[in-house]
Amino acid sequence: MQYRKYNDTPREMHKVICADCAKETEVPFKPDGIRPVYCQECYRKRRSRRY
Repeated sequence: MQYRKYNDTPREMHKVICADCAKETEVPFKPDGIRPVYCQECYRKRRSRRY
């Protein structure tokens, strides 16, 4: 079975600094400045600790 993407337009990416490792990265949402933003690697580490 093959799935189609809902929307093939490219996402607008926003440059941010990871709250854990301070590495520059891009995220597909505009940060609100209140909640921390993480790079993919740090996000995966934090997520695996929750379970």
